[in-house]
Amino acid sequence: MKVLFISLGCDKNLVDSEVMLGLLEQGGCEIVDDETQAEIIIINTCCFIHDAKEESIQTILEMAEYKKTGNLKVLIVTGCLAQRYQQEIFTEIPEVDAVLGTSAYDKIMQAVQEALEGKGRLMLESLEVLPDARTKRLITTGGHFAYLKIAEGCDKHCTYCIIPKIRGNYRSVPMEQLLKEAEALALQGVKELIIVAQETTVYGKDLYGEKCLSKLLKGLCRIKGIRWIRLLYCYPEEIDDELIQVMKEERKICHYLDIPIQHASDEILKRMGRRTTRKQLTEIIKKLRREIPDIALRTTLITGFPGETREQHEELLTFVDEMEFDRLGVFTYSPEEDTPAAVMPGQIPDEIKEERQVELMELQQEAAFDLAERMTGKEIVVMIEGRVVDEEVYVGRTYKDAPGVDGLIFVSCDGEAELMSGDFAKVRVTGALEYDLIGELIS
Repeated sequence: MKVLFISLGCDKNLVDSEVMLGLLEQGGCEIVDDETQAEIIIINTCCFIHDAKEESIQTILEMAEYKKTGNLKVLIVTGCLAQRYQQEIFTEIPEVDAVLGTSAYDKIMQAVQEALEGKGRLMLESLEVLPDARTKRLITTGGHFAYLKIAEGCDKHCTYCIIPKIRGNYRSVPMEQLLKEAEALALQGVKELIIVAQETTVYGKDLYGEKCLSKLLKGLCRIKGIRWIRLLYCYPEEIDDELIQVMKEERKICHYLDIPIQHASDEILKRMGRRTTRKQLTEIIKKLRREIPDIALRTTLITGFPGETREQHEELLTFVDEMEFDRLGVFTYSPEEDTPAAVMPGQIPDEIKEERQVELMELQQEAAFDLAERMTGKEIVVMIEGRVVDEEVYVGRTYKDAPGVDGLIFVSCDGEAELMSGDFAKVRVTGALEYDLIGELIS
């Protein structure tokens, strides 16, 4: 059977998609990229914020049309939207043959077979268990980098976030399973591992009684073929001395941390259910830069949270200006049903949220350009991502750049250079373009 697979949402969802693709291929399915030819279409959905929910619904409706105009026999919906609105999907979109919850994606072949037999149904598993993901993943990121999801769910229960209700409480993947998965990825040609979870910094506490991220990282660093290891989603209050020390000692670990802080006003942080104050955030950031001087820090912020005053927004602007984050993203607050923040008084009009988002991003753009200019003249190692068509220019990433969310470096070279995606090259930085760098190949 010809299967078209559509993966929406975050990189953690992408890992689930790659596991499902591996199971489908193992089950004898042919993966295609043409919806008009597909006999089975599977959509792994997202519903973290309103825009993601709308994209997921629109995609399902668009694909449902191929039951009339294409070869489509089976339409399956998986992921976060499926978990959250399981009955509504069946009721409102009768073209959908099966719905799989967030803990049931390992049952994808069973769902396909039953749907083909006309037995399509809702497949849910307890949010207290981990799906059996031990299969050869079908890597969709180009082959030279891959995400390693080390845990499911979250225990933080921030007031704006629906994740614990649709993904369950925090469940760490056993360390030996992760090391085997990473070894398999390395054998497939993966050179950069990007560590992800709803929160990576508390890895292992539920399984081993203590945080074990540092121990896991040391094990991953021993794997032959892996050159870079990058950490995302590190909650600031959980960054400890042991983690900092491992980052300093292990050469494979990129001096890069993604630290979602969301705000800098103590009152807003408290209402968000966050566990840090502005003073604590400042201390953590200063400590990281003192201990690892070349560290690149990325963060995300939410603007327009219920009750946010102009003064609190100004406080956030001042904090961003002082901290000079290397990378920063800003989301406008999205009220999600069944979350405490959705019913809080003082909901902010969309136009004000968007104005504040623009102010923050304009400020960050200035900081990013200044930081990029300071790189001029430095020699750095770059992972090549590709080449500009018909030009002697390669596109790559530095250790400061996670794929898909950060900047790029455009590297000029002579005609004799023959580099492939995933190759590492030494580059001299010669200039900056807002968020991106310009460089020339050294070797």
